[in-house]
Amino acid sequence: MVANLQEKIDRAGGALPMLRNSEAGLYVFPVQSEFTNWRIEQHAWREGVALMDQSFHMVDLYVKGPDVFRFISQFAVNSFEKFGEGKAKQFIACAESGYLIGDMVIFGLADNTVNLVGKPSVANWIEYQVSRTDMDVWCERDERTVNNAKPRKNFRFEIQGPKAWKLLEKLNGSAVDVPRFFQMGTINVSGRTYQSLRHGMGGAPGLEFWGDFDHYDEVKAAILEAGVEFDLKQVGARAYSSAAADSGWMACPLPAFYSGDDCRAFREWLPANSFDGVVGLGGSFVSDRIEDYYFTPWDLDYGRLIRFDHDFVGRDALAKMEKETHRKKVSLVFNRDDLATLYRSQLTPGQNGKAMELPLAHYAAYPYDTVLDKQGNQVGVSTYTAFLAPDGAMVSIASVDEAFAAEGTELTIAWGEKDSRRPNVEPHVPFELRAQVSGWPFSEKARESYRSGR
Repeated sequence: MVANLQEKIDRAGGALPMLRNSEAGLYVFPVQSEFTNWRIEQHAWREGVALMDQSFHMVDLYVKGPDVFRFISQFAVNSFEKFGEGKAKQFIACAESGYLIGDMVIFGLADNTVNLVGKPSVANWIEYQVSRTDMDVWCERDERTVNNAKPRKNFRFEIQGPKAWKLLEKLNGSAVDVPRFFQMGTINVSGRTYQSLRHGMGGAPGLEFWGDFDHYDEVKAAILEAGVEFDLKQVGARAYSSAAADSGWMACPLPAFYSGDDCRAFREWLPANSFDGVVGLGGSFVSDRIEDYYFTPWDLDYGRLIRFDHDFVGRDALAKMEKETHRKKVSLVFNRDDLATLYRSQLTPGQNGKAMELPLAHYAAYPYDTVLDKQGNQVGVSTYTAFLAPDGAMVSIASVDEAFAAEGTELTIAWGEKDSRRPNVEPHVPFELRAQVSGWPFSEKARESYRSGR
């Protein structure tokens, strides 16, 4: 029996064969697929008000102890100098190589407690670091619902859209302080006070708040009742999964711990059946080096957040990379005529391209498609692709060479998996789809207000 990730990699003949041959599909959002229609639900966070239930699909890792802030700062590229109770920020972790492991949101809940919230990879990395440190810290893990038969510790709701503040004021019973982007506050619901975070998954105004899961039904009922006046729409799994593409967030870059001697002890610690041991890698980009699938912080626009004011894992490598040329994160908007040709091909068996599902058009936890210039040279990778109904546009989050990152640049995306043997990929012929570089978040209105206090 394979016990840990390293053994599983060895048995598969390498990390890439393991990931490429995985039968796992998309990351699971264990909420109702649609409450109305996913198109209506997308329109709600852009034009009205939407409720996103975040209570079930993310890991909550609580790190506690007298040394918690000193401990946690060792694994983040961004500064923790002013971080503490009542503060929140993006937590960005790298391997010693300087390549990204991923990001989570970190909340300062008390003088000796932080909560990391997000997908499992970074939580796994930090839990491992806790297991081997001499500092006075310990952790408690509240696993996402798909891997956890127990009730969650907390509910987590997000209300967002142009009408969000009016609804929040009605719930609160008075005006709500509007904190700056990614700042914490409080809100009152049904006579109880809950902590909140100024956030916006789809690039729209919003507030996320959380509390004891025993209050889940009561709080949700209060939100739905108050929301009738504002035509509140609940967001199901189909629409929610497209929000990252709308907001310009690359939700799950392949973590840079599948290779390298510096990460070997972690791979030997992590169970083979963990999230990182079962996920799949898909798409048209194929390399025999797993390092070609890794990103630097600059590739995803995190370079601006790096602070060399503290010691952290990856610091030396990042200091050397700082002056190098990096790729840039962009939105890619697919050409409508090429999309029409792709969809029309589904009507001709044997000539069909890889089916492009709506609204989410990827079919692996890590989708990597090759981006080409006009001469056919690879100049980047396209990742999370989604159809945004308010714009009538198919959009992906991509990282491309700086010379091709200007808005309006015409590029091509190689679509499909040539000679794929994965059982969840149907027989198809490869397609090349034209795409144009755009900014992120994709919505121009969201770009203007995403990080403001409005």
